[in-house]
Amino acid sequence: MPLEGPSPKPGDLIEFIRPIYQHWGIYVGGGKVVHLTDQDGYSSLSSAFGGTAVVREDSIELVADGCIYRVNNKYDRKRDPYPPGKIVNAARREVGKQKNYRITSANCEHFVTELRYGSGYSDQVDNAKTYATGGILGMAAVAAVALVATQRSHQKKY
Repeated sequence: MPLEGPSPKPGDLIEFIRPIYQHWGIYVGGGKVVHLTDQDGYSSLSSAFGGTAVVREDSIELVADGCIYRVNNKYDRKRDPYPPGKIVNAARREVGKQKNYRITSANCEHFVTELRYGSGYSDQVDNAKTYATGGILGMAAVAAVALVATQRSHQKKY
């Protein structure tokens, strides 16, 4: 599938829309992205279980692997990005390095936002935490209602 939206410029964050999650890279020009991935270059999801990932420079089409991708510099509203040349140079210096991978604090989105802004961010992780917290609170509320109902039922019997 094709690029959705404007063409990337060096230093842009590229979001690859996967069926279950988004993969992220930094556009470095010439149709290439630098990204934190597993050894095959496809994604970072399988790295979540291995604890390490590698930084690769691959063609944007190879990384997309048929998925839609787009420029998504969404954190520009929060932080000023570094100059494009600095972002690209920093990204290319990371190529070939093996990195620790933690889905909650050191994933592919954290990696690219660190290069672009100097701090790692991941809305995917923040949103997942929010949904998980909401789900836990919802289950706790249901359990509390069930407990109260059970106690009332038990009290009526005696």
